[in-house]
Amino acid sequence: MKFDTKLLHGGISEDPTTGAVSMPIYRASTFHQKELGHPDWEYSRTGNPTRQALEDLMADLEVGTAGFAFSSGSAAIHAVLSLFSAGDHIIVGNDIYGGTFRLINQVMKRFGLEFSTVDTTDLEAVQTAFQDNTKALYLETPTNPLLRVSDLAALSKIAKQHGAYTIVDNTFATPYNQQPLTLGADIVVASGTKYLGGHSDLIAGIAVTNDDQLTERIGFLQNSIGSVLAPEEAWLLQRGIKTLGARMRIHEENTQAIFQFLSQDDHISKLYYPGDPNNPGYATAKRQMRGFGAMLSFELKPAYEPKQFIDHLHLITLAESLGGVDSLIEVPAIMTHGAIPREERIKDGIQDNLIRLSVGIEDQADLIEDLQTALRSLDD
Repeated sequence: MKFDTKLLHGGISEDPTTGAVSMPIYRASTFHQKELGHPDWEYSRTGNPTRQALEDLMADLEVGTAGFAFSSGSAAIHAVLSLFSAGDHIIVGNDIYGGTFRLINQVMKRFGLEFSTVDTTDLEAVQTAFQDNTKALYLETPTNPLLRVSDLAALSKIAKQHGAYTIVDNTFATPYNQQPLTLGADIVVASGTKYLGGHSDLIAGIAVTNDDQLTERIGFLQNSIGSVLAPEEAWLLQRGIKTLGARMRIHEENTQAIFQFLSQDDHISKLYYPGDPNNPGYATAKRQMRGFGAMLSFELKPAYEPKQFIDHLHLITLAESLGGVDSLIEVPAIMTHGAIPREERIKDGIQDNLIRLSVGIEDQADLIEDLQTALRSLDD
């Protein structure tokens, strides 16, 4: 099946019991076991038919063999990082979501895991960062919030040379634009809250792999840690995924138009967008992505305050998260990346005046007019 068809008919797309074309929400916590020792279903933390339908769909979309649905993106990342033991070393991209930074530095390090950060767009730096005890390379591409693009095929090859896994957060790209497992990665994680759900009405996390050993281990951790996705959210997420392709096409058309508008505005000093031909990752993005996504970030010139700009927006919503049908805007230094110490954040390029925009599916003329009004207010 082509990708857009797979969105509707991949995985378990209908109830095998009744033929219902929308998989029912199975709210049961436990199941009648028809035969001792050989249950089809036993307990909903271990497995639930509604969640299984979503997990199989995500495995199809990411071209993996097994998917896992968690109560949040952070829960999915926590489970995947729990594959490793005290003394293991993990290389982490230096431009990642603030919540992942917090999880690594305030939780996982307490259990003896070792981490070092590196610019994953620099293949030589990544090669140098490997140690004898390195077990995995963890990265985002495009990154949050600077939209840096890393070469997944090259990075996966380097990791395999060192006997390490490659773990990719695919939240920004989504499987619509990028399928890391086909480029050599071992595990894909994503926040289902964002583009997959698409409507800012659920919290969910996803992990997908194509390795039988990893499938067994992640399944064990999912069941043992227990941060599974509830059946109601699993149903809602599967419903949202059905329109992912249609939504992404509008998202990306709007983003291209907004990029063109912002690239000509004198109030902006820097613009971060994978579809910018001047972006260092542009060639890589064209090679490994179907489209450039619907996220962009920009810095106002030093004379202008982000607060004044945001206060004069009337259509675009100031809010954390991203990937919904509504356009959302935020200041990473204060909001999504506030957990990162300022010195480290500045060193990695996340300036105080950086603004991140998640472009929705509103009429692009209305979005541009809203941005133009806010930018003009900076001269008042």
